[in-house]
Amino acid sequence: MTFSIVAADVAAGDLGVAVASKFPAVGAVVPWAKAGVGAVATQSWANTAYGPDGLSLMANGVAAKQTLERLLMGDPGREDRQVGLVDARGRAATFTGSKCMEWAGGISGEHFVCQGNILIGPEVVESMAEAFKRAEGDLVDRMLSALVAGDAAGGDRRGRQSAALLVVREGGGYEGGNDRYVDVRVDDHPQAVSELTRVFAVYDRELLVRNDPLLPAEPELVAEIQRRLLARGDYAGVENGVFDRITREALAAFAGEFNLEGRLREDDQFSEALVRELRDLTPDVR
Repeated sequence: MTFSIVAADVAAGDLGVAVASKFPAVGAVVPWAKAGVGAVATQSWANTAYGPDGLSLMANGVAAKQTLERLLMGDPGREDRQVGLVDARGRAATFTGSKCMEWAGGISGEHFVCQGNILIGPEVVESMAEAFKRAEGDLVDRMLSALVAGDAAGGDRRGRQSAALLVVREGGGYEGGNDRYVDVRVDDHPQAVSELTRVFAVYDRELLVRNDPLLPAEPELVAEIQRRLLARGDYAGVENGVFDRITREALAAFAGEFNLEGRLREDDQFSEALVRELRDLTPDVR
């Protein structure tokens, strides 16, 4: 019912799962990950205990392969299961039970595994593996490329419904409060992988600090920001082009209202994303 990739970027410390299925809300069942520990995809009559139990074993230093063996040993329904794991050192393992519906199977590579069941054929996981190895960028970019490739190769032979992308990184979550660097889902959509790609692009642009050029606080730009904040009622000062305390406080209030406080800076520079959001909300101000 599902195809997935589980992977690690050992140098960056990123771990994650990307998955798609003809099954609603696959992100609520299949992907599990913890920064500094590992990642697990449990699917095909998914045994959801494989997620927390697998992470617990890997957190205690058990390698991915041995973790997989222990999970399967204690599961009388193992031949119906499919699971992929990677630990924080990039060691990976995958398993497809003999009772999984055809086509079912998996591929292991350096720091990743791809697996799927009820697929068009082996070309799905083969395309995923090749796309992951060829792709550039962060782990999240490479995993998404793999998922798109699997979908393009035919994916789940019953059709499309949901997709999810989970990447963990130490302190990578909102305001550094947890490890969920990326956690986006499409729970019900006729083109779930395409929609996941669109949703991630929004998430990337608005929440991740990856592609956010800095703009120097030159008087002309500061004056524009003051005009726009004044039009919104966030600023009560004068338009003088000086990035002073009252202007900083007004900009901080605006950023907090629109969940952009992570884009505020202590130096005399502006986040382009923050300025773009302010411009988008004040289109009549020049």
